Amino acid sequence: MQTKRKVYIYGMRALMLLSTILTCSFVVFLIGYVLIKGLPNITWKLISTKPSYLTGSIGILPDILNTIYLVLTTILIVLPLGVGAAIYLSEYATNKKIVGVIEYAAETLSGIPSIVYGLVGMLVFCQFLNLKTSILAGSLTLVIMTLPTIMRTTQESLKTVPQSYREGAFGLGAGKWRVIHTVILPCCVDGIITGCILAVGRIVGESAALLFTAGFAHALNGFFTGITKSGASLTVALYVYAKEQGEFEVAFAIAAILMILTVLINFSTTLVGQYFKKRRNL
Repeated sequence: MQTKRKVYIYGMRALMLLSTILTCSFVVFLIGYVLIKGLPNITWKLISTKPSYLTGSIGILPDILNTIYLVLTTILIVLPLGVGAAIYLSEYATNKKIVGVIEYAAETLSGIPSIVYGLVGMLVFCQFLNLKTSILAGSLTLVIMTLPTIMRTTQESLKTVPQSYREGAFGLGAGKWRVIHTVILPCCVDGIITGCILAVGRIVGESAALLFTAGFAHALNGFFTGITKSGASLTVALYVYAKEQGEFEVAFAIAAILMILTVLINFSTTLVGQYFKKRRNL
C-alpha cells in the first residue's frame, strides 16, 4: 500500500513537472519566434512615418497613434464607471440579491466573445447613435468589454481593506464618503491600478471588436480629430497587412511590437503590485 502511494506521488509530481515544462516551452517558443521574425523588420522609418500609396512605402505611425487614442479614450470612460460601480456594490448596496445579479452580469460580460461585442458595437454605436466607424465607437465598445475587469479587480481590492479601518474612521465622526476617499481608496489603490493595467493589455491586444467599429484607415490625425475618424489599431493593422496585403514582414514587425508591449504591461503590473504592497506594510 505504501509503495503504491509513493508511485502515485512521484507520478503526479512528474506529470506536473511535465506540464510546467510544456507550458513554459510554448511561451518561450511563441515569444522567441515572433521576436526573431519581427525585430529585424522594425526600422525607424516604419514606426515614424505614415503609409504612402504614391511611393508604396509602409509606415505604422498612424496605427501607433490610433492605439494610444483608443487606450486613452477607453480608460478615461471606463475607470470612473468601473471604480464607481465597485464602490457602490461593496460599500453602499444593501440588497445582496441585486448585488449578486450585477456581479453575475459582469461575469457574463467577461465571457462573451469579442466578435459579438464588435457586432453589437457596430449596430448600437456606429449606426443607432450615428457615430459611424470611428475610434470613439471602438472605444465605447471596449469600455463594455473592459468594465468587468476594472469592476472586479476594484471590488476584490476593496474587500481586502480591514473592517476595523472603517469602524475606526466612523468612530472619529467621519461620514461615509469621507471614509471611502480618505481611508478605503488609498488602501486599495494597488488593485485599481492593476485593473487599469490589465484593461490596457486587453485594449492593446483587441482586434475582432475593432474590425467592426474602429475601421481600417491609416490616416494621421490629432487626438480630437482622430477619435471621430476611422482608424486602425496595431492589431487591426497586423490583420490588414498579413491577410489583405500579404506584407508578412510588416505584420511580424507589428507582432513583435505588440509582444514587447504585452511583456512590459505584465511586468509593470507585477512591479506596481509589489510597490504598493511594500508601501502598505511600511
